[in-house]
Amino acid sequence: MWASPYSKRVELALKVTGIEYEFVEEDLTNKSEALLRYSPVHKKVPVLVHNGKPIAESLVIMEYIDETWKEGPRLLPQDPHERAKVRFWAGFLHQQLFEAMGSVLRTDGEEQERAVKEVHEKLKVLEDGIKGSYPGGSPFFNGDNMGLLDVVVCSILGNHKVREEVLGVKFLDPAKYPTVTSWVKALTELPLVKEAMPPHEKLVAIYRLFRARLLESAAA
Repeated sequence: MWASPYSKRVELALKVTGIEYEFVEEDLTNKSEALLRYSPVHKKVPVLVHNGKPIAESLVIMEYIDETWKEGPRLLPQDPHERAKVRFWAGFLHQQLFEAMGSVLRTDGEEQERAVKEVHEKLKVLEDGIKGSYPGGSPFFNGDNMGLLDVVVCSILGNHKVREEVLGVKFLDPAKYPTVTSWVKALTELPLVKEAMPPHEKLVAIYRLFRARLLESAAA
């Protein structure tokens, strides 16, 4: 689904590694028989089908890509400790920061204020953690190419301006989070990322629609 940050991760990972693929758009309001067959547990996108075999969940798919196509650019570093660090921070971003940002999207009033506060707490943990884990490192933690952690960051924070416009909330503040902000800025300026990311206004429109539906559902 073109606006799904989970699908966008897999798209970016395939582009970074130079793997040719066919993108099949899915209507999540009317899920296809193929999606239900390939993803019977979650019934969600993305699904990578390789040699007729389906792989589900974005982080699992990216690891599969890295382990299967070893001749091109790698998504994970070769050193086991460095790989472990990437997996840890990817998990933190996926499970904690992204979930907190989702809470802001589906709440209003005081509840939303608490959710915004939680997002900033998570961003502070990320800022301090990245500086501690990668002292003096560049925004790209896999050398000159985007790695798995860069892709995850891009999928969650690359469209922060869209979320800020829709919600009227400032997330990335360079004064508070200089490392994270410069990292996101460097990633979003890459030609590959610019090409892959949907137009700003198109994302704003779907996020507004998505937020309206979430608030309506919560009020019902």
